[in-house]
Amino acid sequence: MKRRDRADQDEKPRRSAYDKALGLLVRREHSQRELQAKLRQGGYEVGEATAAIGRLGEQHYQDEQRFAQALVRSRLSQGYGPLRLRAELKSHAMPAAMIRECIDAADIDWDEVAAAQLRRRYGGAGTKDPAERAKRAQFLLRRGFAAATVRSVTHAEVDADDLDA
Repeated sequence: MKRRDRADQDEKPRRSAYDKALGLLVRREHSQRELQAKLRQGGYEVGEATAAIGRLGEQHYQDEQRFAQALVRSRLSQGYGPLRLRAELKSHAMPAAMIRECIDAADIDWDEVAAAQLRRRYGGAGTKDPAERAKRAQFLLRRGFAAATVRSVTHAEVDADDLDA
């Protein structure tokens, strides 16, 4: 009989979709798409999840603009470029206008960010070796920097070395 009592105590009442989503938002910002996916994985019905997310939005606990701004700040601090930011925001179903607005609001000198990433990864010394320059360019392209930015930064490295010589 004790086993049955213990089993009854272990079973907790299931939290509502609203409570589950609110718990997720307490930890960090989430997009509506992200919350919807996490609630579906948790076994909540689509209608219940949608209603919970709508209610959280009405109460300003979940805000797409705030999520987008937080994501941009986070990825900028990690050294990612504008193409990566756009792609990631687009994967969260953000509207193109909001994506443009968030990235423009960051007011970033992408050449400087790309140069800082090169210094962090490869040190301060530039290189004249075409293979090494191509390797560095691929690194920046993978991090989401535009080709024009990559070209100007990798060529600026070589020009700076010519001035030092």
